[in-house]
Amino acid sequence: MEAMDAMTLPARLAETREDFLALGVKDRLQLLLEFSNELPELPTRYADHPDLLERVLECQSPVYIFVELDDDGLVHMHATAPAESPTTRGFASILAQGLEGLTAEEVFGIPDDYPQSLGLGEAVSPLRVRGMTGMLGRAKRQLRERVAAA
Repeated sequence: MEAMDAMTLPARLAETREDFLALGVKDRLQLLLEFSNELPELPTRYADHPDLLERVLECQSPVYIFVELDDDGLVHMHATAPAESPTTRGFASILAQGLEGLTAEEVFGIPDDYPQSLGLGEAVSPLRVRGMTGMLGRAKRQLRERVAAA
């Protein structure tokens, strides 16, 4: 997927993509598992109100996300995924960390096929990669709603 221009990707997501592509297939899976251990904890305000989180139906595992736009116009994505679903949790972590602190315009500029560009197609099932694509799509949709409401 060399067509994806690194210039259009926010720095953290571009760096993550480069890290994955620099590795062999088995090591890519290991890196994804490392990301799964780095999924930020939900802020208490969401842990106490799971109704605020949206289920990502494209994921086989129960994954929930919520995207915020703060007063400075910066994006914060929160996600929860079960520990027994490490690949899905890893994808959620990549996005939560990658979108953190971006502007809405930067998030909207992320190519929809970013998950496919990580070279994980050989390491995990296409269904799992589709799940990450679903997370990104829902995050963008939630963000569009927040921008429209602001």
